Amino acid sequence: MRKTLAVLILSVQVFYAQDISHKLDEATKNLMNSSGAVSSNLSFYVSDESGNFIYEYQGNKGLSTASTQKIFTAAAALEVLGKNYTYKTTAGYSGNISGGNLKGDFIITSTGDPTFGSWRYDGYKPENFKQKLIEAIKKAGITKISGDLIIDDSYFDHQTIPGGWPWDDLGNYYGAGVWGVNWRENQFDINIKGNEFKSFSYPLEGVQWLNDVKVGGNSDQSLIFTAPHSNVALINGTLPSKTVTVSGATPNPPLQLGVEVKQWLQQSGIELSGRMVTNSQLEIEEKKTVSFSKNNTIFTYESPTLDKIIYWFLRKSVNLYGETLIKTLGKEKKGNPSFKTGVAFLKEFWKSKGINANMINFADGSGLSPQNYVSARAEVQALIYAKKQTWFESYYDGFPTQDNGMKMKSGTMRDTKSFAGFHTSKEGKKYIFSIIINNYQGSGSSELQKILNVLK
Repeated sequence: MRKTLAVLILSVQVFYAQDISHKLDEATKNLMNSSGAVSSNLSFYVSDESGNFIYEYQGNKGLSTASTQKIFTAAAALEVLGKNYTYKTTAGYSGNISGGNLKGDFIITSTGDPTFGSWRYDGYKPENFKQKLIEAIKKAGITKISGDLIIDDSYFDHQTIPGGWPWDDLGNYYGAGVWGVNWRENQFDINIKGNEFKSFSYPLEGVQWLNDVKVGGNSDQSLIFTAPHSNVALINGTLPSKTVTVSGATPNPPLQLGVEVKQWLQQSGIELSGRMVTNSQLEIEEKKTVSFSKNNTIFTYESPTLDKIIYWFLRKSVNLYGETLIKTLGKEKKGNPSFKTGVAFLKEFWKSKGINANMINFADGSGLSPQNYVSARAEVQALIYAKKQTWFESYYDGFPTQDNGMKMKSGTMRDTKSFAGFHTSKEGKKYIFSIIINNYQGSGSSELQKILNVLK
């Protein structure tokens, strides 16, 4: 009797899997025969939670992923760095303190904390750092700085933008670069009415604007163009006549931090005799860069733990976080913070977990580069691996719940759409899936969600 029951249950499971597979195949073929997808490339793979194959449509085909690329970076960071990993920003001095006078330079440096000055975390906003920094300066007995205020941005290398990022993206908030000292997520906001600038979230130091915005339409169709260290910014495209907020990428975040710290010192009655300068600027001027010994540290400021960073990285798709993690992995594991080294390590990591290296051709850590080529099967394998790890809860928590009720990371970039994630059906079946489409000319991502709705 027991044997008969087991055979019956197995038969039902096989029939159910075949039925789901048939429905997925029908929905996929309907999409690929539609007018918006006739010349598209699609990679689709579905398994159960144990990794057993359920359905595949060109699952091994490498396609540009957009932001589902983040699932690889986030998982590798949690495993390699640990969910309690923190970035550190320190303040110290060169020279000596005598009678309240710092006869030397006051220096702030960082390990590249991407959350430094972010608005996302309670207790970590710019005003929190300001309060703790001024308290530390006063506790050290400093009332006057005879030297310079120096922002040491030398922790990473000088390349702030991954190779392959489109120029159209660089000046916009989602195209912010990675610096040794990041500040306010390297983002600024402009309130614009029509084509007239009304206000900035904070004044951009030394930046002049070229404004080619035209008034028209009902939504933000503008683009901002800035480059690292640039003192000229361009905005063009169209904006509606009402006031809207447009967000851009700060061309020199360490400089912005320095400007604000200088103001804080003045407001607190702490005299600064010298100038404010970054180590990068000193290098440009062919002058010696400045650092301080550990014995002269007066203040250490730690970031939120990595699990909280990963939450926002996945939930709000913050590209800055992904590229900082790439540089951090390169620095921590290979002693080289270049994007090339970090990306190579990421591929090496996933290859060691059993993913075919031909299915993971990474170009960055966030998916903004159209030169990323990853297969749907590789994404599912990464998710299956993550599900077995002790840090999975921190990882899973970051996946957004989309409009169709599924827990999944989405990706959108020009004619690229993608989803990767987890779902439990009404019958209690647990699925892990990835779907990626390139050169899609249809309407948004609704058609891809229709295919995934088969799993519900």
